[in-house]
Amino acid sequence: MSMQHGPGHALAQEAHEAPGEHVPTPGATGSAPGRRIGLAVVGAGYWGPNLVRNAQQTPALRLHWLCDLDEERSRRVLGEYSTVRTTTSFDDVLADDRVEAVAVATPAAAHYKLVRAALEAGRHVLVEKPITTTADEAAELCELAEERGLVLMCDHTFCYTPVVRRIRELVHGGEIGDVQFFDSVRINLGLVQPDVDVLWDLAPHDLSILDFVLPPGVEPVGVSAQGADPIGAGRACVAYLTVRLSNGALAHCHVNWLSPTKVRTTLIGGSRRTLVWDDLNPQARLAIHDRGVDLTPPDELTDAIRHRAMISYRVGDMVAPALVEQEALRNVMAEFAAAVTEGRAPLTDGRSGLRVLRLLHAASRSLELGGATVPVGPAAGTGPVTALPSPAPSSPAPSSPAPSNTAQERAAAR
Repeated sequence: MSMQHGPGHALAQEAHEAPGEHVPTPGATGSAPGRRIGLAVVGAGYWGPNLVRNAQQTPALRLHWLCDLDEERSRRVLGEYSTVRTTTSFDDVLADDRVEAVAVATPAAAHYKLVRAALEAGRHVLVEKPITTTADEAAELCELAEERGLVLMCDHTFCYTPVVRRIRELVHGGEIGDVQFFDSVRINLGLVQPDVDVLWDLAPHDLSILDFVLPPGVEPVGVSAQGADPIGAGRACVAYLTVRLSNGALAHCHVNWLSPTKVRTTLIGGSRRTLVWDDLNPQARLAIHDRGVDLTPPDELTDAIRHRAMISYRVGDMVAPALVEQEALRNVMAEFAAAVTEGRAPLTDGRSGLRVLRLLHAASRSLELGGATVPVGPAAGTGPVTALPSPAPSSPAPSSPAPSNTAQERAAAR
């Protein structure tokens, strides 16, 4: 399979700087409409069967292989009469010229070797979150994909729900005005994971949504985190994560394994309107409030109103837009196929995964430093981290992929 080479790393990185923007994939060329892209799924554990089902229901994709250490499990996933082949060897997948793209749903520790091998073999890649376990490895994979003109996409599933897509449109279109705050709550009486803390288990969803909806020019600059282990599990079971944004706003995420009630809410406040997303309310998942606080600029104050307070409260209508219910993962597979066919970057490309990973590493470092603010940015997360003061008020292809059944993969549907 031939590989297209991009025009250079500097241009490639610049093209991917804006979170979630549609930009051309350097070096990629468009494909004929109507053709089907040959696909292999690697990992038949928790998330792999969902990828298989949605790939088979996506007209632009044709599934050829399901690869897992447990071949019998792969056969059970596919069913008795499937024409999709099974294997325990990733080499078999890469040796098949029909396979143009690979979807990786294995434990995170296996992501780097599998994704790198696929990219080096000229295959496009869709990879489960987190993209890798270290920022250095993630950056390396992004650069490799850009240099070779290949699509590298992260399966940030929540970003492909109708409600989050609508939120992104409203924020990017300026309907809510300037972003003033982002506040999310993701709590439930959940399974205490044996291999990750609550931040790495639940916060990736909210951080990927934050990265997806932030308007161009607004980005995280610092992270602080507080965590607690009240049950003696050996890892944080309750955590509060605060992200300082470049426009002066704050994003706050509350994650908790110990709450007796399940809450999934996100508020995004703007200078014009505020969005309230309640994911547990299917009748009105999204509410748009024309309510907020207005500040009269000092130069607009007249003698007649100077004695009044500069702050006024605005109370307007609330609108709950109708949203078509769609399976998010079906939209993920359709976006992956479209990015490959059209020769462009997907909405959640490899660099979006890298940005989320840097936030998670900064949060972990902040926990170690007792909640100190840790910087994030293009160079953060790849070397020693220095705490910031708190703000003042105002390889070769592996032969056998591991099965997908770790905490990271189990958490994908949360």
